[in-house]
Parts: sequence; C-alpha cells; structure tokens
Amino acid sequence: MKNLLSTIRKIIIRSLILFFVVTIGITVLYRFVPVPITPLMVQRYIEQDNAQLKKNWVPLTAMSPDMPLAVIASEDQLFMQHYGFDVKAIKKALDYNKKKNGKKIKGASTISQQTAKNVFLWQGRTWLRKGLEVYFTALIELLWSKDRIIEVYLNVIEMGRGVYGADAAAEYYFNKNAKQLNATECASIAAILPNPIKWSARNRTAYIDKRKNWTLRQMRYLREGITNQLFVEDEPEEDIETEIKSSTK
Repeated sequence: MKNLLSTIRKIIIRSLILFFVVTIGITVLYRFVPVPITPLMVQRYIEQDNAQLKKNWVPLTAMSPDMPLAVIASEDQLFMQHYGFDVKAIKKALDYNKKKNGKKIKGASTISQQTAKNVFLWQGRTWLRKGLEVYFTALIELLWSKDRIIEVYLNVIEMGRGVYGADAAAEYYFNKNAKQLNATECASIAAILPNPIKWSARNRTAYIDKRKNWTLRQMRYLREGITNQLFVEDEPEEDIETEIKSSTK
C-alpha cells in the first residue's frame, strides 16, 4: 500500500512539474512569436463546415492607434492599471447578475483574461477552465508586457464569423488594413466584441450604434485623460424588442 501511494505521489509531482514546464515554456515562446492558432479557431472551423479562417497577424505598430484604444475603452478601461483582474468590475457584475436573477448574465473578464482563455483554453464555464484561466492570466501578466497582451488580443480575438484579429476585421468590414482604420471604424469593431457572431460592424443595429457612440466617448476620455468621466455613463444594454424591430427594417 505504501509503495502504491508513493508511486501515485511521484506521478502527481512529475505531472505537475511537466505541466508548469510546458505552460511556462509556451507562454514565454508566445511572448516573442505570433500565436499560430487558438482552440476557438479550431472549434469554429469544425462548427462552420471547414469555412476559411480570415486572419492576418500584424504587430501593434501596424494598427491604427485607435484600435487598442477602442477595445480598452469598450472592454477594460483599467487595463493599464490592473494586474490581470478588475476587482471593481467583478463586484459590479455580481451585483448586476444578482439583480437580474440569472436572466441576463454580465461578465467581468479583463482583456488579459480574454487573451489567456482565447490563446490557451477551450470554451466553457467549468470550474476547471475558470481555474486555468486565472492561472494563464497571471502567467501572461507576469511574463508579457501590456503592449504584448493587447497585441496578441488584437490578433487572435474573434471579430466576426471566421474573422480573427484587427487586420482581418478591417479588411472584412471596411476593405482596409488595420493601420487605415479611423476612430469610428475602430469603435464599431470594438462594439461587436461581446458577440461578433451575432452582430456586424458594417450592418450595425440600433444597439450596436449606441455601443459604438458610447465607446467613442470613452475613447475621448481616455485619450484626453478625463478619468473622472470614466464609469459615469453605464455601458448601453441591449433592448431585445428594439433589436428585433431594427433587424426587420
């Protein structure tokens, strides 16, 4: 019995060492080289009957400066200040979800968390996946710069059906490259990120127009350093009835 327990203990320890060596090694590698493919890309490829993936890795310097500003304004306004997790946003989301009684779930994932789960993890809401998301978020915050995190995010995030990254989205929606996008176009892309399969940056619904305009205002506050206006105006909420009427026009 003692031999069996000793063997199991050795297996667990070796497995943990292997896990840390592999995950830290891959994270260090991705600090310097483009991420070639993500689990979500593979999943969507299978779901969409082997549809062609539109993706083109470009460095942050080859994007409009409004593109990272737009996603930070829309998705994670404290991105440059936090260490991967926004405690205030988590508390706000918990209060919101409690008020809605589970009928409408609001998340609080930071850009760092979204990057971690897109690059390393499968889709889902299990405790195992959430735990790994926390681990990989801490890892990239420790090993990557903020510029690298936003660069990877803007190259792997889903921005439409089969569309991944800012450069592919710029071409798909506006027939431009990412460097040529203006502030309104960047805000339009950022506005659809919560559900890029459902919404379009080109054929915008009334709700997406509201999100775009809200994002533009937040971008201005961030650009001009007017931090006292951030969080004053809540993010627009989707009105299902209005969206149905808008989509049938």
